[in-house]
Amino acid sequence: MSAPLAAPPGAPSADALAGGPTAQVTDSSVNTTALVVLVALFAVVTVLGFLASRWRRAESLDSLDEWGLGGRKFGTWVTWFLLGGDLYTAYTFVAVPAAMFSLGAVAGFFAVPYTIILYPIIFLFMARLWSVSHRHGYVTTADFVRGRYDDRHLSLAVSVTGFVATMPYIALQLVGIQAVLEVAGVGGGDNIIAQDAPLLIAFAVLAAYTYSSGLRAPAIIAFVKDALIYVVIIVAVIYLPSQVGGWDDIFGAAQDKMATPNPDTGAPTGSFIPGDGQMWAYATLGLGSAMALFMYPHSVTASLSSGSRNTIRRNAAILPAYSFVLGLLALLGWVAIAAGTDVTGLDGEKNPQLVVPQLFEDFFPDWFVGVAFAAIAIGALVPAAIMSIAAANTFSRNIYKEWLKKDATPQQEAKVSKLMSLVVKAFALVFVLTLDKQNAINFQLLGGIWILQTFPAIVFSLYTRWFHRKALLAGWAVGMVYGTVEAYQVSSAATDHFGGSLAEIPGLGDMGYIAITAFALNLVVTVLLTVLLHALKVPNGRDATTAGDYYADAGDPRVDSDLAAADPLAVEPDLPGGRDGGDAGPAR
Repeated sequence: MSAPLAAPPGAPSADALAGGPTAQVTDSSVNTTALVVLVALFAVVTVLGFLASRWRRAESLDSLDEWGLGGRKFGTWVTWFLLGGDLYTAYTFVAVPAAMFSLGAVAGFFAVPYTIILYPIIFLFMARLWSVSHRHGYVTTADFVRGRYDDRHLSLAVSVTGFVATMPYIALQLVGIQAVLEVAGVGGGDNIIAQDAPLLIAFAVLAAYTYSSGLRAPAIIAFVKDALIYVVIIVAVIYLPSQVGGWDDIFGAAQDKMATPNPDTGAPTGSFIPGDGQMWAYATLGLGSAMALFMYPHSVTASLSSGSRNTIRRNAAILPAYSFVLGLLALLGWVAIAAGTDVTGLDGEKNPQLVVPQLFEDFFPDWFVGVAFAAIAIGALVPAAIMSIAAANTFSRNIYKEWLKKDATPQQEAKVSKLMSLVVKAFALVFVLTLDKQNAINFQLLGGIWILQTFPAIVFSLYTRWFHRKALLAGWAVGMVYGTVEAYQVSSAATDHFGGSLAEIPGLGDMGYIAITAFALNLVVTVLLTVLLHALKVPNGRDATTAGDYYADAGDPRVDSDLAAADPLAVEPDLPGGRDGGDAGPAR
């Protein structure tokens, strides 16, 4: 498996990750055996991706329920593999060890406690979101916000935030494939054809089977991906320490490297164990990342594809198994320090993102290197497919149908969504091929800050309607502006702007995750304005949901009859003063 998220929201910049002992010289020749194994396994999952359209065959894939959510009937294990394949991406497989290799525990190991506190959070609210979405046919979180407040602008804010934040996430999956291809001896370098052709082929295959099979394709492929990841990580953690002197030598080498002064700054290279001044950074990165992850459209898409609310809860209980493997994976970054792994790319530049592929190539037989490379590459295809489907669903449902063509049929929605899934993947490809990969990382970090600002409108609204819709929109806007400006002012050795996601917490003086500070400001603005707007008796829109909707489960007799007759986004015209008569409605 790989790790949560593409790049962890608080991950350091790629440039900041540079460094590490370089006792070996990267072999730039093509590893033929590894490449053959990689291509063979890639071909297997390609066939599975196309055959997936026949799995649990539906009468037609011409609806978002079938194409975009797999028919909303995945069971516990399918959902577990799908969520694992979605959340633990190829780039995390690359980025978490790279962060440990270069900057140590704060930048890298925070991902482990973050995934530990993540699942209790989703246990609390995701079942309610599944129930109300099942009851009303919601496909996205913006659908829910639309129904909860009857507010197109608040819904648009949520949908656009999710759509934009997901785009660099998809690009990072392609960056993960690039890292594998470069170590395998293909891609990278100065030859444009040799550099980009393998990635173009991978993109074409991904686009084709996603268009053909929808969410069923990544659901099937996730079984292969996770099996490969588990085998590769467990073998590596058992075998590699014996080759580099054991865990005492590994931790000793990591401690020595992190204590070594950086020649540019004079400060220690990184953190072996977070010090007193780093606790706020460590804690806010973990908490903020956990709160943000299930605000992303792709996380919600995988969750809403499950067949019951209890499937969601069971997965919240068993998904932490991935966190255990993530901890082992993170330690490979320190194994690479002890091994003296060289992270010089084919272009002659240091690239710490190569550390895991290079570590495997240095110590394992070629056939197993091919398996490891395939695990990373396939680990990119699964989340990239789900992310593109989720972004496309968000566009077709909350922008196309809501703002451009209100009378769009389910078939037209599905058609637009399929085409948009191709567009977003093409955008990600152009992003990766034309811009420095540092930009993809920077924008992904910024996306983590943005997406957390939708938390109040989505999660709080699952429990209460006390918050005013206009206050939620104002709080979102304030959080977005503050987070963007703060991130813009963060510099690194590689860039003057968007160089990271940590900044000083106002009033405390310690460094913290910008997303959490922006969220706190968002919340303060939302609460104060809500009090004011209620005092002024400003209408709060009509609530299309009822208290019982948040407990609906599979087989609820209200669902089929209501969805057959109603459009999820259809609302009655506004009444003067609001259909709730200006009252905020009962808390739920």
